[in-house]
Amino acid sequence: MKKCRVCAEMKPHTAFYAHPNAAGGRDTRCKECAKAYQRNRSRKNPKVQEYDRQRASLPHRVDLRARTAKRWRTQNPERYKAQTVVGNAIRDGKLKKEACFFCGTDTGVHAHHHDYEKPLDVTWLCPKCHHRLHAFEARVAAQ
Repeated sequence: MKKCRVCAEMKPHTAFYAHPNAAGGRDTRCKECAKAYQRNRSRKNPKVQEYDRQRASLPHRVDLRARTAKRWRTQNPERYKAQTVVGNAIRDGKLKKEACFFCGTDTGVHAHHHDYEKPLDVTWLCPKCHHRLHAFEARVAAQ
């Protein structure tokens, strides 16, 4: 057992990344704290953001993104159709984006479909709330 220097929890050695220069051969932060640090760093550090942008523009990554999107479209035709209908309705002025249903922010909102059979029946959510809603739905479905 080893104590994480960030969260101060006692965890098994397997919960820490291997680190050849650290005492005991393991990092001082647990894997979860190390991941949180990296996520935060990538959100706030301009150098890391620029590196990620450059890496995302590499040809093999662009190709991977395109193949992944195509695979998703073929596996989820009803979802893809609903997204297309919403996009066309916004473009044509038949549907207008609104503020996030939960937090009220009005920038970068997504259309959340409760039923793909009704593509224009959407709830507007910011990316953060949209992700949280899907995570909650997945937890409920797993129970």
